[in-house]
Amino acid sequence: MSFEVHNGLKFHVQELGAGPPVLMLHGLLVGSMASWYFTAAPAVAKAHRVRLYDLRGHGRSERATTGYDVPTMGSDLASIANAFSPEPFALVGHSYGASTALHYALKNPGRVSKLVLVDAPLPASRLEELEAFLGRTPEAMAESLPGALQDALARKGRQATRFVEGLRFLATETSLFADLRRADDIPDEVLATLKCPVLCVYGTQSSCRPVGERLARVVPNARLVLLEGGHFLPVEAPVALGDCITEFLDG
Repeated sequence: MSFEVHNGLKFHVQELGAGPPVLMLHGLLVGSMASWYFTAAPAVAKAHRVRLYDLRGHGRSERATTGYDVPTMGSDLASIANAFSPEPFALVGHSYGASTALHYALKNPGRVSKLVLVDAPLPASRLEELEAFLGRTPEAMAESLPGALQDALARKGRQATRFVEGLRFLATETSLFADLRRADDIPDEVLATLKCPVLCVYGTQSSCRPVGERLARVVPNARLVLLEGGHFLPVEAPVALGDCITEFLDG
């Protein structure tokens, strides 16, 4: 287990494989680096050096009560990326991790060689799935997850208990929900400045699907792929998603 300090917090970081650098970000609340580590990351790592990390307050990273807004999460990403690779790297993100990756790519156009956005909400404040968690107990939050995620949790025993405790912390002791509710949209004219190749992967049943269609229409060099599933594609369609990502990165 490896840890690094960035922006005054201790982050859990892991790397897989060797080759051109790829950094992968998971989503908020129900995500951790395991969202990629046990799904698409091993396939990507066959030809790439892949860095994964638990976002602030998630997984084994240090618990933070504030800083869940996109600019702050983007600052975490910038510090972790600088420690990872001095050369341009491919960036992959799911859900809020994808929103953070998009923010970083726009702010640092020379650093990102390719960008993969998996069911990015834009803005995150309009993510319908978020409403399923607001006002619920952590146990009820876990029960409202899609079947694939609930099945995965049921197999983890003590890890499932730690997962629910993590949800409780994020939902009741942090600014996460308030930060999400304040998330702003990105104007089309700003999105149009993104020059690196972009792959947008969205679930056919996801409420975020119109965002993918918008990105493919507005962003130069962007392509939209639809996979059968909802918002949680890394768990719902891991093989198909891994194939999409590796084909794009290796192409």
